[in-house]
This record gives sequence, structure tokens and C-alpha cells, in this order.
Amino acid sequence: MRSVTYSMGMSLDGFIVGPDGRFDWTAPDAEVFRFWIDEIREVGVHLMGRRLYETMLYWETADEDPALDEAEAEWTALWKPLPKVVFSTTLSAVQGNARLASGDLAEEIGRLRAEPGEGDIAIGGATLAAQAAALGLIDEYRAVVYPVLVGGGTPFFPQRGQRADLELVETRTFSSRFVYLRYRVAR
Repeated sequence: MRSVTYSMGMSLDGFIVGPDGRFDWTAPDAEVFRFWIDEIREVGVHLMGRRLYETMLYWETADEDPALDEAEAEWTALWKPLPKVVFSTTLSAVQGNARLASGDLAEEIGRLRAEPGEGDIAIGGATLAAQAAALGLIDEYRAVVYPVLVGGGTPFFPQRGQRADLELVETRTFSSRFVYLRYRVAR
């Protein structure tokens, strides 16, 4: 069965977006960008909400940018064909290899797990991940922790009053002071 993973960058104080709505502090250096490229290779389908979808739209046409470097071109080549499912109540259409979710989150994940296919079912965005966590659908949490304190904003782990015991699977410290943490949900 395909695993459901939630992977995002976060500040040391636990936020994916600061109180001002900015996330410019999450810009990866070359080493961390290479890590994200390697991680997206393991994804079979990516689930996201409207905000993340709109942020990631850049990559649908990035290959037309002559200033794109080799790593960005590699990311684009992996991202564009990747199937994406967008959960939104305000969008009526999506672009690229994306579709609007036709069912609720549990139905979509259940259907994707039942389909033949390889690669993880990745969830991007704290709101969608919080919904999946509340339903007990996330198998792994993966965080790249950035060495910054932003003091508030959108938390990586929205508080839902639920306990989840985790098993540490992997850690990695990058030369640029970023730290990767990978936890599996203990079931």
C-alpha cells in the first residue's frame, strides 16, 4: 500500500509561513534543493490545497525561463508530469497535470491507495495535512527545519488536540545548517 507523507520546510519555532505571510526564509540552497529533487522522485501523486497549488504554478511553465539553472530544470522536468490533486472550494479549473478533487480527503486517499501505482502520496500544505492527520491518514512526517525563528504564522503541526506517537526514521544535517527530520507514525 502506498504511504501518505507530509513534507514541508519549517522554521525552528514550527511555522511554514511567518505571521506576515512570507516564507522567503525557506529558499533552499543548492544542497537542500538537491534533497527536494531527490524526494520528489519518490512521489507518485501530490495532494495540495489552493494556496500551495497557486504557489507551485510557477513550475508549470518554468522550463520556458531561459535563466533556469540545471537543478531548476531538473525539478521542473519532475514536477510538471507529476499527477496532482487540488482540494479547493473556490477554483473551478486547474492547469497542468492537475485535477480538482472529486471526493473528500479520505475518499481521495483511499482511492489513490487502492490504485496500482508506485510512489508516495504526498500532501503539501498545513491545512490539508491537518485534515489528513485528524483522520489518521498520514504515515510519515518529513520536515526540513530552517535556522530561523519567525514568531508565529501557519504552523507545520496545527493543533488538533490529538496525540500521534512517532518513530524517528532518518535525520540529516546539511552543511548550510538546515536539518531534515523524518518520522513514521507508530501504529
